[in-house]
Amino acid sequence: MIDKELLSILACPETHQPLAEADADLLAKTNERIAAGGVKNVGGEEVTDALEAGLVREDGKIVYPIRDGIPVLLIDEGIPTA
Repeated sequence: MIDKELLSILACPETHQPLAEADADLLAKTNERIAAGGVKNVGGEEVTDALEAGLVREDGKIVYPIRDGIPVLLIDEGIPTA
């Protein structure tokens, strides 16, 4: 769970859209895709680790992982949701 005050100032590093915590449904669908293989992040690297949590961009197209409670807000680390 991300602090609401912190979440209010976080934004997508690429588009500067607001971010929200990814819900359980989005995380489950993303983790199913990761488990099946072939999911690549924006940087082109294959994603092999399931997401424990994430922040989703306002348009819903990219989710940024949260690892060990820390949002990884690097453009290349974003994972397309579709």
